[in-house]
Amino acid sequence: MNKTMNIDARDSTLCADNAKPVDAFQQLMAHLAIDTMRVDIPKSKVLSYSQGGGKVCYILHKGSVAIHRRGDGIVMISEAAPFIFGLSNQDNITDTSYLRTLEECEISTITLREANQIILQENLWKSLTLILLYTMSRIYEHCTQLHQMSSYDIIRFQLNELAKESDEFRMKTTVANYIKSRTYLSRSGIMKILQELRTGGYITVEKGVLKGINYLPKKY
Repeated sequence: MNKTMNIDARDSTLCADNAKPVDAFQQLMAHLAIDTMRVDIPKSKVLSYSQGGGKVCYILHKGSVAIHRRGDGIVMISEAAPFIFGLSNQDNITDTSYLRTLEECEISTITLREANQIILQENLWKSLTLILLYTMSRIYEHCTQLHQMSSYDIIRFQLNELAKESDEFRMKTTVANYIKSRTYLSRSGIMKILQELRTGGYITVEKGVLKGINYLPKKY
């Protein structure tokens, strides 16, 4: 049995694949947020990419936000600050997704048109490219694991994703609810596998909240 991973001191290997380009986000945010007003947004607030007939970008300075797919509400990805939502909606006529805050957040807003102008004027194409590649690869990763993995593989993936979430969000979210909102797995199937992992000493869960990952075998 491997040494227990305390969630508050996360194992860097969980983030090794598809590392978030933090420097690119910070550089772009420094330019895009200059003339914007930061607003405190409460938990569970739904945000649309369309406002006043145009597209907008949300600059996340603090907190975490989930991207939901329209129609079934499945969570595609969730991201913590720093992050910019909406840059990939360049040619979308209709919104195929929406945002929901996972905790109290600090967010500023800029129109997509204004963001594009600043990126052009300041020659920020490299940062934009890194951000788009990261965002698209995260969504592709989610779609792949939904359709090609076994139930255990999906739960293993989601447990590692939950371990990366902010402390505030993780402590207020049960493992079962987190996995259910992001997959098509039944609650009974999720609970069965989680109970087996707890009994086997692979994970530590208290009052439904993930406290530690001891070891998650690739096959179970």
